[in-house]
Amino acid sequence: MPNFMPKQHPSQPLVAGKLPATLLADLLADLPTCHPQLLLGPAVGEDAAVIDFAPESDRLLVAKSDPITFATDEIGYYAVNVCANDLAVTGATPRFYLPTLLLPVGSTDVAMVRSIFAQIGAACAKLNIVVAGGHSEVTAAVNQPVIAGTLLGEVARDAFLSSRGCRAGDVVLLAGQIPIEGASIIAREKRADLLARGWTTAEVDKAAAYLHDPGISILLPAQAAVKTGAITAMHDPTEGGIATGLYELAVAGGVGMEINLDAIPVSPLAAKLCATYGLDPLGTIASGALLATCAPDQAERVLQAWAQVGWPGTVIGHLTHNTKQSTPQMTNPVTGRSQTLIALASGKRVPFPTFAADEIIKLWA
Repeated sequence: MPNFMPKQHPSQPLVAGKLPATLLADLLADLPTCHPQLLLGPAVGEDAAVIDFAPESDRLLVAKSDPITFATDEIGYYAVNVCANDLAVTGATPRFYLPTLLLPVGSTDVAMVRSIFAQIGAACAKLNIVVAGGHSEVTAAVNQPVIAGTLLGEVARDAFLSSRGCRAGDVVLLAGQIPIEGASIIAREKRADLLARGWTTAEVDKAAAYLHDPGISILLPAQAAVKTGAITAMHDPTEGGIATGLYELAVAGGVGMEINLDAIPVSPLAAKLCATYGLDPLGTIASGALLATCAPDQAERVLQAWAQVGWPGTVIGHLTHNTKQSTPQMTNPVTGRSQTLIALASGKRVPFPTFAADEIIKLWA
């Protein structure tokens, strides 16, 4: 059976983007990651760390670090919200942000720095997050602004979620559409080219505004889902798109998966933008959507909770036991066991979509 995520040869150059899951799992296995107070540590498919920092407290510390490397316009807004999303899927409330800002020599001026700081401040204020520290410098090590931020939050001791909580038999739900972040990045980074190709100003402006409307924050639907008490796991699909997010969820839970690709809601405007540059929407950076799992009889309850806060939701598939040996298998990079990933399109089985790197990278190829 083919392996969807083969191991890298030691001398094989790595492509831009996330480290391959198999390599990452190997690297993490050699790190000191075991401690009785580390309740959720680094793993493929997990979005944040959960730490029992004060055993006498009824609250747990949740922490996440994430860089912004694709986007340059409104990078401060991206940086805060991407970290906040990763905390939200654990059920946590984000509290304290510490950004590290690296700025390129020769193209950085005071106006740029003020703009980025203002973006960070506005994004934090909107989510009731406090900037608690960080670092900033101008350096020849980068050729465009880069923000690597750490966000701290808290969650009730008995209420935190992890991607590994999903179970065979659960349905897979998606809140929002894809690829919202990808569409915004394309419109912002390729504005002049799009207009030259005949796109209208209104179309480009609308796509660029996807950053805020519908927005890349999934804090609201995540909180609504948690309140139902029905969720077994949540995951934030980002780099590598919805397809990679689904793969990561399956790896974390050690389960098989059957996904109806036709059920995944793709924004028509985002699809048109992706087609313009030969990108597959399923592999394009997907912040602005939320994956969740729950028992089948709880799905309607979750969908109604999302609808009440103004978010569309869809059942896109279900999780399975790994018993369908007649279908292509992937090797779970954590357990080494085979897993079944099934994709359906037009009612027929098709290869499960996998991407070695996020499709958005093609914009700068």
